[in-house]
Amino acid sequence: MIVVVMGVSATGKTTVGERVAARLGWHFEDADKFHTTENKEKMAHGEPLNDVDRWRWLDALRNRIRVAADRGEGLVLACSALKEIYRERLTVPGAPGAMRFVYLKISLETARQRLAKRRGHFMPGSLIESQFADLEEPREAQWLNAEANLDDLVKAIIEFK
Repeated sequence: MIVVVMGVSATGKTTVGERVAARLGWHFEDADKFHTTENKEKMAHGEPLNDVDRWRWLDALRNRIRVAADRGEGLVLACSALKEIYRERLTVPGAPGAMRFVYLKISLETARQRLAKRRGHFMPGSLIESQFADLEEPREAQWLNAEANLDDLVKAIIEFK
């Protein structure tokens, strides 16, 4: 089973994903580590990524998902997956029901506040508006309020049917 915890920056995707993976004894991956050096440099300079920038990144993530699916491993992936076309690109054909998306919804104001406190990340807070502009809220996902208690979020993801 693959669970993709998605949403804009500062929703807590990594924190939630790590906790879910630890509770289930599954592997955890943060999509940020799959970005090319060029993508990280572009974001660090305050330039939002475009679709072309994201294709290699999404393909690398899909390959990681495919490996987990082929091995029957549980995997939790923290990934923005902002657009429907990105989520489609992540989906591994032939593994229906083996993958689901969890959307952590957050307000722009809360995202700004959280990003103002974040240190050491390559994406500056100035790019949050571009993420909200790109966001296509998913139709096929478990929706959760990113501002909820962390333990409640983890429990809701684990107990989702």
